[in-house]
Amino acid sequence: MKFFGTKAARASARPVLARAWGSGAVALGEWPASYEAQLRSGVIGNPVAQRALRLVSEGAGATALTASGVEPEEGARALSLVTRCSSGQALVEVLASHLLLHGNGYVQILAGADGRPAELYALRPERVSVEADARGWPAAYLYRVGDSVTRLLPEDAAGRTSIIHLKALNPLDDHYGLGCAGAAAGAVAIHNAATVWNKALLDNAARPSGAMVYDPGDGSVMSPEQFERVKREMEVAFSGAANAGRPMLLEGGLDWKAMSLTPAEMDFVGLKAAAAREIALAFGVPPMLMGLPGDNSYANYREANKALWRQTILPLLNKICGGLAQGLGSWWPGLSLTPDLDAVPALSEERTALWDRVAGADFLSAEEKKAMLGM
Repeated sequence: MKFFGTKAARASARPVLARAWGSGAVALGEWPASYEAQLRSGVIGNPVAQRALRLVSEGAGATALTASGVEPEEGARALSLVTRCSSGQALVEVLASHLLLHGNGYVQILAGADGRPAELYALRPERVSVEADARGWPAAYLYRVGDSVTRLLPEDAAGRTSIIHLKALNPLDDHYGLGCAGAAAGAVAIHNAATVWNKALLDNAARPSGAMVYDPGDGSVMSPEQFERVKREMEVAFSGAANAGRPMLLEGGLDWKAMSLTPAEMDFVGLKAAAAREIALAFGVPPMLMGLPGDNSYANYREANKALWRQTILPLLNKICGGLAQGLGSWWPGLSLTPDLDAVPALSEERTALWDRVAGADFLSAEEKKAMLGM
């Protein structure tokens, strides 16, 4: 099946699609708006988002796949393309991260000398834009690296797929998917800000620096030169973590009033935990798996791990496998790629129970049992 239809279908009457104006997230206050800024603050600079991303993408990349619908030799060749590392890139893991963060995944099919696929390479989604025709349907892809722009056609001269576009659901855009980096940007900004605030408190002995009161008794005030000298001495000799607890020697008329935060103002641990739960929610990871306190929605760690696989990893993996199989269908018609559920440790109990039920069903034939087990 062709991703964009045949030339005859493209020329026939079809509804005009709205033109895509890009997939940039909306800036909310001081939260990062661009995709690169969201990745730098959310994935590179935030441990919760990075761990959530790794849990999902590495789990998807490590799952064994099976091929069906074609001859075993052809299925093995298709599987080798999908599981092979290209320039150090693990295709399924990279596609999972692209779909999670950006909402789009682009795979370029590179043909060998015999005209058959020789390599699959995932393109960075923020560098790819869709070039629409007069009716709004995708006609080509533009890949930008600096000032260089490469125009990639979705099909080659023989009508076979050359670019596979995978995208998450976006109800407001016809051409681009919706990722979770923008949805998690607010929680990431709060989590990072709480971390910076706590670090500043530790640098200042976990309390504000207090106030120095000048009261000579005669109502006079300090001269500008005296004020600047006292301020400079305070910054050099008494501020910062290295000077925590250092005693002060004050001149006549100067009095130090210590200040402190209330327990409610110091409750940034709860603020960070709430932001971390929102980050985990955006990535579809149960907070219990992130080691966050106060989340007992699941009976135990095992149930939370099952929920991660059933609700996040497997749906994402099925989307990737379906898109790759459809793109490779130009060479292997009928190809189907599916995850091997028997090889997923988190689902071993469910699969064992299913095998026992099927094995105990004497009224089923051997072929019917195989079909129920997905074999």
